Amino acid sequence: MSPRSAAELPVADPAVDPDRARLQQLGYKQELKRGLSLLSNFAFSFSIISVLAGVTTTYNTGLRYGGPASMTLGWLVVAAFNGCVALSMAEICSAYPTSGGLYYWSAKLAGKEWAPLASWVTGWFNIVGQSEETKNAAWSGPMGIVVSVALSSVFGWIYLVALTSIVTNIPSLLDPSNDAGGNAIAQALYTIFQTRFGSGAGGIVCLAAMAVAIFLCGTASVTSNSRMGYAFSRDGAMPFSRVWYRVNKQEVPFNVVWLSVSVAFVMALTSLGSQVAFQAMVSITTLGMYIAYALPIFFRVTAARRSFVPGPFHLGRYGVAVGWVGVLWVALVTVLFCLPVAYPVVEANFNYTPVAVGGVLLLSLAAWALHARFWFRGPVTNVDA
Repeated sequence: MSPRSAAELPVADPAVDPDRARLQQLGYKQELKRGLSLLSNFAFSFSIISVLAGVTTTYNTGLRYGGPASMTLGWLVVAAFNGCVALSMAEICSAYPTSGGLYYWSAKLAGKEWAPLASWVTGWFNIVGQSEETKNAAWSGPMGIVVSVALSSVFGWIYLVALTSIVTNIPSLLDPSNDAGGNAIAQALYTIFQTRFGSGAGGIVCLAAMAVAIFLCGTASVTSNSRMGYAFSRDGAMPFSRVWYRVNKQEVPFNVVWLSVSVAFVMALTSLGSQVAFQAMVSITTLGMYIAYALPIFFRVTAARRSFVPGPFHLGRYGVAVGWVGVLWVALVTVLFCLPVAYPVVEANFNYTPVAVGGVLLLSLAAWALHARFWFRGPVTNVDA
């Protein structure tokens, strides 16, 4: 089926299949396999957040430029504000439980005049979107977001404190000439096991467990990206949309899954040639993700402040206030992420975040101005609702 065509389907009975009925109300037919329960949805979101992957891979940066106190105490502050972002996203997810996720939300909340541009920009910043495969999506989707963020904040802080408790000699841990090549976590774990048991094998086992967690995080991220690619191509927004929009017999968007794997593999290859180039890639995903989260929340508290119709999960009278806190937090983080990490600024410590993220924004806006604005109208229904 063409991603921009509509089909007449029998109207689903809300009493028999409320998820399919709600999806038809939003203008889409059920095409992906809906097999994720509340627990599965939580596990999926928790795997993507993966505090083991996040803390382990960025610990060196925090230790070098902040120190143990700023990391452990700063985590609590960041967790509180991230909670506001998660709550606002969960409220919107409950109202619009589709695989388009953030870019679909932006289109619905920005108003008819701005919907195409809002969804276009959000879509190209977005890497998350998987509610359409969730059972009882209007409730399980938002609960998966809230619970996974809350538990990640708790367990992440515990993990961070545990790591910091074995950090004794910071210059030695960060020294490139040590046994771990300057990796603070690897060196600390190896040293603590070597000191206590006479062998560093236990530290290596811990690192292996972290590697497995990072692999699982990557798998979940590829799954999430492929669903976003499926939703975006369903609306004709991706190049060769007809190819990526196809679903196989197992109700999986097989082609776009392999596209996601290939892109992730190519991005990871940059770490072999240049750590600076790899950090630029990481910058796009980190800050780009935050921006994609903030855009629909911003439209929710501005253009759709009075017209927003909440789903089963909602924040009541606190929804607008929590949303504004989340938006302002992302604005602050965007500025902080673009600042130099050290002075004087040289090639080795240059922060490529504003270049990378600004490049994505400029390219998406240029594509919009020169081409997409003439045909892209935002999310397009494929049923006659």
